[in-house]
Amino acid sequence: MGALEDWVGRVGDVLGLDPAAVDVAQLLDLTREVAHGVARPAAPLTAFLVGLAAGRAGGGPAAVADAVATVRAALAEEVPDVDR
Repeated sequence: MGALEDWVGRVGDVLGLDPAAVDVAQLLDLTREVAHGVARPAAPLTAFLVGLAAGRAGGGPAAVADAVATVRAALAEEVPDVDR
């Protein structure tokens, strides 16, 4: 197991979350898209907002996937120029 998987497992444990329910690749892909398409500081903020939205929608992998899809749709729209 690599450092990233170890960290996700550790944080999941201390937060009372099932680390196996985290689609790490999906979230990393999304944050990469946001960092390159909007601004680097927007990436972690977007990940937080995805988690918040998923939690409000009941949590779980499907809620995260829905939030990710919503953000990707927003990325596909015209994004205003943000200071980088």
